[in-house]
Amino acid sequence: MPIYKTITVSPTTSAYLWKVTEPEDELSEGIVLTPHCQNRMDGMKSEAHRKAFLSIRHLLALSGYTDSDLFYDEMGKPHLKDGNHISITHSHNFTGIIVSETDEVGIDIEMQRDKILRIAHKFTPIQEYRTLANTDAIIRKLTMVWGAKESLYKIYAQKGLSFLRHIDVMDFTFEDKRTVAEILYEGNKSHYDVEFLEFEGFTCAYALKLMGS
Repeated sequence: MPIYKTITVSPTTSAYLWKVTEPEDELSEGIVLTPHCQNRMDGMKSEAHRKAFLSIRHLLALSGYTDSDLFYDEMGKPHLKDGNHISITHSHNFTGIIVSETDEVGIDIEMQRDKILRIAHKFTPIQEYRTLANTDAIIRKLTMVWGAKESLYKIYAQKGLSFLRHIDVMDFTFEDKRTVAEILYEGNKSHYDVEFLEFEGFTCAYALKLMGS
């Protein structure tokens, strides 16, 4: 079972990453899906999507849960029946979850690729990145900022929330591997800690909402 990495974020919060390398039948072993989720998987035409779906159920098991412990609200945000917080992500052959007993959490995995240069203006003031050494550095930084904003969006889960107008990620260096961020939306302000992990041409960002914000 290729659990790729386990991250102890805090005593009450852990993240788990999976690298999908197994055939689908192997990933199916030991996984019991609810009728709803079985129907969802049966409707997936892409084998890669089905394998990602199954690998996330293995990550749930590692964190002490089964498929039946998971449900989604009308915004598509995942929840756990015991009241703990969860966020889920997948990108190509990597999947991940973050689970917390105490904090609202979000996680996102993104492949580092030059496509992000074309969409950067939609989520961040691109001129802020022109001081970076080269295009590869700009791609890395933009991917981190995008992942951070995706993580925050997953926590907030409100229609109309704009990556560009409402989510602000404070500047950071590559060496920091962390930053802080805030959401200002409809007069309400909330604050978040964000951490980053880079591996095999991918970036993982995970965020925790700060207490009282």
